[in-house]
Amino acid sequence: MLKSLAKGDHTFEYHLDKQFFVNMENTDVRDADVKVVLNLVYNGTFYDLTFDVTGTVTLLCDRCLDNLDVPIDTQYHVVVKFGESYDDSSDEMLVIPESDNYLNVAYLIYDTVMLAIPIKHVHPLGKCNRAMSALLKKHRSQASGDDLENQLIDEMDDMDVSDQSEPATDPRWDALKKLQDDSENN
Repeated sequence: MLKSLAKGDHTFEYHLDKQFFVNMENTDVRDADVKVVLNLVYNGTFYDLTFDVTGTVTLLCDRCLDNLDVPIDTQYHVVVKFGESYDDSSDEMLVIPESDNYLNVAYLIYDTVMLAIPIKHVHPLGKCNRAMSALLKKHRSQASGDDLENQLIDEMDDMDVSDQSEPATDPRWDALKKLQDDSENN
């Protein structure tokens, strides 16, 4: 498609629904209603692409596991040009091989949408599923008498990605690393 485009401005529109995310093998997005407008400007040497993405995606709330609609309103800009080999090492420039006649923008759109979704997927306080809140209260009364629900919610709100402990490592790699460290110290 790229090499067949005439110089000038071109506009393409896409609609993303649940099937788009299923095709991208994403199980977190339960549903979607997202509009993507791609403005492409070709000047003869490179392609200037601007993606305007608006709509909503439906995820599960991290607290109550009910559906949560997350608004998406973002823009992504990238310049595409032909070169010897594929190179996506820059966020602003994408180089594709001369032999390619087309550019699959689905992955660019998918990444743009996923980066617009907040890390924490939670309803505003007081908007979570009442049945789940009742269940938490029931377990709270059976617990130590503390306000377990509020404690859990406060802990979730205070969670910081940087506070998470180091991920578990594979013992085989640990043994190899120890050998490497021992050889460097000798």
